Amino acid sequence: MKKAILVSVLGFLVLSCEDVIEVDLPEVEPRLIVNAIFRVDLNEEFVPVEVKVTEASNFFEENTVTSLESALIRYGMPLEGSPDIIQDPPGFSSLAESEPGSGIYIPDPTFDADQRIRTSSLRPGMIFQLFLTHKNRRYFASTSFQFTVPIESLEQGTNTLFSDDDTEIIVTFTDTPDQTDYYVFDFDFGNFLTLDDQFFDGQQFEFSYFYDANMKTRDEAEVSILGADQEFFNYMSLLIEQTEDDGGVFDTPVTTVRGNIFDVTGLDNTNIFDNANRPDEFALGYFAVIQEFKQTIVIE
Repeated sequence: MKKAILVSVLGFLVLSCEDVIEVDLPEVEPRLIVNAIFRVDLNEEFVPVEVKVTEASNFFEENTVTSLESALIRYGMPLEGSPDIIQDPPGFSSLAESEPGSGIYIPDPTFDADQRIRTSSLRPGMIFQLFLTHKNRRYFASTSFQFTVPIESLEQGTNTLFSDDDTEIIVTFTDTPDQTDYYVFDFDFGNFLTLDDQFFDGQQFEFSYFYDANMKTRDEAEVSILGADQEFFNYMSLLIEQTEDDGGVFDTPVTTVRGNIFDVTGLDNTNIFDNANRPDEFALGYFAVIQEFKQTIVIE
């Protein structure tokens, strides 16, 4: 009888554990997400302009593709003494959706003049400004073109970090002397790393990066070095920290990591955009125009 009672009690507990608990999650107001990081190869003729837009949705739901009412890039050299103002005459690139409903915007191929931006026009310190209109709200972002240095060598090492199955990749590059430099490394498969030159200014620098056991013989990894200013460096460092276990820092931008895209609806200053008095009004994502060097390595 005692055994029967015990079994009955255990059965009740198991059934109780299967009850569905409904939790009322707060409704999240849709927020625009903008992925506008242009990786520039100066050996190519044009800057690879592509702006992807989605909307943040409720918890446990996928972000949804959205569309813009307008999208425009203005660019040029800064006015002397006013680094946020572009000299006249500025250049313009009008953007259009590549395919209806895709949420991807490229230089408008139907425009009268070629809207693509030639890499030959890029200069150190050149300013790029992004203007977007989405659901009757205006968004603005500003950045400057960031050069970088090439990867000098990319080799597979034999050391391990946490497991004998780790794969070591050794990267070597030489930092530009007498200036503060920031770097973002893309190791493929959603793996990123940030570095600054605080301890190796102007020197050749070598470091190791370790892939986990998922790497197999004959797998290919494309490794990139990306130029960065301090703002982009900080943004990527926070993204890496908060998404390192989620796989892919750009899959779902973290709501606590604020980028450089401001909601400027109602502001009437055409030269200075600042929503400091409206700290909660911004889009997720980032706008950057950065030089990229990349190499591919085959795992042995």
